[in-house]
Amino acid sequence: RHLVGRVHLHLAEKRGDPETPFAFLATYSVRLDGNANAQHRPLGKALREYSDAGDRDGLLALLLPVQRAAERCDWLKALVDSGELFQPLRWTADDALALLRDVPVLEASGVVVKMPAAWGGRRPTRPRVTAKVGSTEPSLLGFDALLDFEVGLSIDGEPLTAEERQTLLDGSDGLRLLRGQWVEVQKDQLQAALTRFEAARAAALKGGISFRDAMKLLSDTGEAGGAVAVESDEARWSDVHAGPWLQATLAALRDPQGRHVAPDPGDALKATLRPYQHVGLAWLHLLWRLKLGGCLADDMGLGKTIQVLALLLVMRREGVKRPSLLVVPASLIGNWVQEAARFAPSLRLRVLHGSAAPLGTSALSADAFSDTDLVITSYGTVHRTAGLDDVPFEAVILDEAQTVKNAGTRQSKAVKTLRASWRLALTGTPVENRLADLWSLFEFTSPGLLGSAKAFGTWTKALSGSPKGFAPLRSLVRPYVLRRMKTDKSIISDLPDKSEVKAWCGLSPVQAALYEDATRELAEKLVTLDGIARRGLILSFLMRFKQICNHPSHWTGDGAWRPDDSGKLLRLGEIAETIAEKQEKVLVFTQFRETIEPLAAFLGDVFGRPGLILHGGTPVKQRQQLVARFEHEEDLPFFVLSLKAGGTGLTLTSASHVVHFDRWWNPAVENQATDRAFRIGQKRNVLVHKLVCRGTLEEKIDQLIESKQGLARSLLSGDTELDLTSLSTDDLMRLVRLDLNSARGEP
Repeated sequence: RHLVGRVHLHLAEKRGDPETPFAFLATYSVRLDGNANAQHRPLGKALREYSDAGDRDGLLALLLPVQRAAERCDWLKALVDSGELFQPLRWTADDALALLRDVPVLEASGVVVKMPAAWGGRRPTRPRVTAKVGSTEPSLLGFDALLDFEVGLSIDGEPLTAEERQTLLDGSDGLRLLRGQWVEVQKDQLQAALTRFEAARAAALKGGISFRDAMKLLSDTGEAGGAVAVESDEARWSDVHAGPWLQATLAALRDPQGRHVAPDPGDALKATLRPYQHVGLAWLHLLWRLKLGGCLADDMGLGKTIQVLALLLVMRREGVKRPSLLVVPASLIGNWVQEAARFAPSLRLRVLHGSAAPLGTSALSADAFSDTDLVITSYGTVHRTAGLDDVPFEAVILDEAQTVKNAGTRQSKAVKTLRASWRLALTGTPVENRLADLWSLFEFTSPGLLGSAKAFGTWTKALSGSPKGFAPLRSLVRPYVLRRMKTDKSIISDLPDKSEVKAWCGLSPVQAALYEDATRELAEKLVTLDGIARRGLILSFLMRFKQICNHPSHWTGDGAWRPDDSGKLLRLGEIAETIAEKQEKVLVFTQFRETIEPLAAFLGDVFGRPGLILHGGTPVKQRQQLVARFEHEEDLPFFVLSLKAGGTGLTLTSASHVVHFDRWWNPAVENQATDRAFRIGQKRNVLVHKLVCRGTLEEKIDQLIESKQGLARSLLSGDTELDLTSLSTDDLMRLVRLDLNSARGEP
């Protein structure tokens, strides 16, 4: 129905007329037939029909889009002025090219354009410079491996002969008839693309194109280094394809399911791998064999540890003599030692950390680890220990690799100096806060693949506003990131469900009064500050609002912690009573060390017996003892943990409830904590309670986080961190202002 009463411009091919090989006709649509196809009449008839009917306004309305287009298209204006628009015309190739170039203007004006049916995509085909990279397996492996590079000129994927190629480049711009079909030629763009790729081929003849640059080329990054970079204006005239070897390799990396058989770690692995873990082992083995750094980004609880231990056994079985280095947060050293003893007891371990017998600097050499398969150390130890970067390891593996998300920290810089033939990152949150996290992660696993930090930032900013979105970035990193989710039943079908609920809380009168006082004070102080001082003020008040929402005593420090003074504490009590009635267990997370003891005391009264606590001050050796007690002692109903100390690395599947008493305002961090209970070994459905005070900053930030989850899913985990310090004063005050009616309402 949208095509009735509109002007159509038709271009058709005329075979056998070399001088005027095209026909042009303007029509208008009068009605739809029974198949909803528009019925057309020559535009010349419109002049008579509308005139005979005395419908001058109707004729003007019909021709208005043509008039608008003629103001911007000289050739169309000439046809209108001469009256030739209203009769069939014979056209030259140059005439047809003029129409072709102005299609966007015509359609924006409301004119419908019909091209020859043989022109797929509504344009004649274009000759394209075609490059094929990686046809044969390189002699060396890794991101610096040199691949073969072939260049040609083709039409619709068919290579041109040397004579046809020369004919195109020697002729003029425009529409040209080649092999019985019309092709569009713009010699400058075609020649520029050809020159660039020929330069790349010449470089390849001297050595080859690096695997790293080949991947940039294939993913259309526009920044592949040297002669192989494809500039955006030339991209329409060139194609880059993976050759047979590279194509097969990338297919196996991007979709490892069923691509190749996992290697057998033998009887040394004291466990049966799940099907998806077999796939993960095969993928890791392929990456290691190719010496391509990667990131195992399985959801927390899917068993990244056992897949890595299995790989280490395979590596030893295949003759690897050099040790590998595992870098973990200090709190997880005990976990890895226990897991290795359980699943791979034949692996020879060495712990390099202050909690174990320390190695002196003089001992840090390849010989010092000659009797070792795996050295386990902490991030802090790496940057504090001189000489570790001189030891040649077979592999360097980072656990909880989001630790190096900030490229500027000493820890990040230190691990990137470690020597290894292969690098692997383990993390359930490969992009925790910003895309820069991804760059820092890949700068460890695959240095240079994402370019410089500045170039990466410029590129991803451009991608965020482009029609393709982040597709080129996904294409570039996808072979080196394996991510499986617990919620995917095709990955793991026997894991119970996880449900998340908002536990809404009111404010007590004391909380409401403190909150409103804080709001007024913030507004007064913002007037006098700017720059760093303003940001510092905002951060301090955001913390103050959080503390008030937790409990007045959290802000005042009076130590009272009376239950009736906090709507959030009362709501926690209601949740705990229900859990107690069901005789189930609960994990309670808070980001504040000072709230742990009051929460434990309060919950002890509700459950009628004490639970356990864990925070940053808990000695590393005691942490595993506490975990073991909670898992095996039925009379321990709750475990209060600080989010930083207890949010990663622990397995606490005896709990079927998780409570976030105060929010971190970063879903990735919260999910890490939740997955202490929601992981392999969990037999019951997990219910997650997120406490939120109505009418406050907490409720409004919760809404902001929810609104950003779409972006978070668009690229791995996405950009979900909120930068509240950059808000304008008006926006900030709207965010923190108390909605007293909501705050006093029932939760």
